Amino acid sequence: MEASTKDLRLHTAQVLAAIERGEEVIITYHGQRRAVLTRWQEAQADRHRPQTNPAFGLWADKTDRVENEIRQLRQRRDLP
Repeated sequence: MEASTKDLRLHTAQVLAAIERGEEVIITYHGQRRAVLTRWQEAQADRHRPQTNPAFGLWADKTDRVENEIRQLRQRRDLP
């Protein structure tokens, strides 16, 4: 199926119904192909999940309040 951006805006339900039927919908803008909409699959969802960031939990062992940490980071430092 091919749909313009205007069709997508005005007939969203029909476009989504076509996607649910398993059709690929090609979105056009001023007659030029711009995107393809396909049905979402869980295998794709797993592939796009972000990996664990090594910075996550970096400050977990800190017991001081955030305001004190920020104040300490912002203190003036003298250059050698």
